[in-house]
Amino acid sequence: MTFEDWLVDHRSARAAAGLERTLKPRQPSGDHIDLAGNDYLGLGHDPRITRAAADAALRWGAGAGASRLVTGTLQLHSDLEERLATFTGQSAALVLPTGYQANLAVVTALTDRDTLIVSDAHVHASLIDACRLARPGGLVVVPHNDPDAVASALRDRALARALVIVESVYSVLGDESPLERLVEAVDRYGGVLVVDEAHALGVAGVGGRGLLSAHGLTQRPDVVSTVTLSKALGAQGGAVLGSSLVVEHLVNVARPFIFATGLAPAATGAAYEALAVLEAEPQLPQRARALAIAMADRLGLPPPAGAVLSVPMPGPAEALEAQAALAANSLWVGCFRPPSVPDGVSRLRLTASAALTDNDALRVLARLTEIRRRR
Repeated sequence: MTFEDWLVDHRSARAAAGLERTLKPRQPSGDHIDLAGNDYLGLGHDPRITRAAADAALRWGAGAGASRLVTGTLQLHSDLEERLATFTGQSAALVLPTGYQANLAVVTALTDRDTLIVSDAHVHASLIDACRLARPGGLVVVPHNDPDAVASALRDRALARALVIVESVYSVLGDESPLERLVEAVDRYGGVLVVDEAHALGVAGVGGRGLLSAHGLTQRPDVVSTVTLSKALGAQGGAVLGSSLVVEHLVNVARPFIFATGLAPAATGAAYEALAVLEAEPQLPQRARALAIAMADRLGLPPPAGAVLSVPMPGPAEALEAQAALAANSLWVGCFRPPSVPDGVSRLRLTASAALTDNDALRVLARLTEIRRRR
């Protein structure tokens, strides 16, 4: 079989299963309502944020120019790290080019051959890849949101160290992690809890400070978190938050940080300004959460932990059909199909946005009855 034949066979198999994906370029604006993206607060197009991005590019250049350990660390990076740490209640932060790299960095840098990784079954693909790259002494994947299974894995391990990996708000199902019980397990049996707060920052907790802050779990030496700057903050990039010792360790050993060019100035400046707006306007997270709760109520779903709503569909074909019908009415929603969904169930994924006007919000709630009829 030739290489091209191999590629064609895979394409045919995807198409037969209803799993073929294509890129669909969009225009910068239109009359649609976007419930598919992750710009939860509408800051991606806020003129204050876009102006900050432009100003940063004009002052610092189009790119950082080098790895941050060479000449690629800008004062702008340090300012953003300080603001992120202060806002979330953590001691220190380290900014990376993407949230994906932040997850790769923290898991690989905090793992050695004497470490057991205990991972929730529904963690993001970046954390799954991080577990593979970390080459731990052992790996246990526990059922979703099962703190008893986590405790058992920690208790029964033969290895000296342990890393527990979860998300605070899960990216597909939109549900909340039992953080307090997980910390109890780490306290009792030893280990470090790594929490991906990508879908909590800017939405969950007081003023959008995340669920670790809401549960009083910051400033702990055994809790490390990651965030993304590309969702509620409307920019791009990622960060690791924790103790100064953790950040110092990552600077010295985390390959996704060491060998990557620093975050571009435009994205850095945009994220910094977005945090300033978030601090000044705590009503933004409140509005996003209120709309998410109203959407969930209309769909007969439990109130979400953040801004993500997950609507199970009978199969990939039905999910695509429902997505297309809503798109025809200028309502964009996400469509998640295997292998992107951890439980193998095709589903529509909707995200609330504080940027929606009252009229648009009413329009969304009216259209959601179409989704309910197709479930």
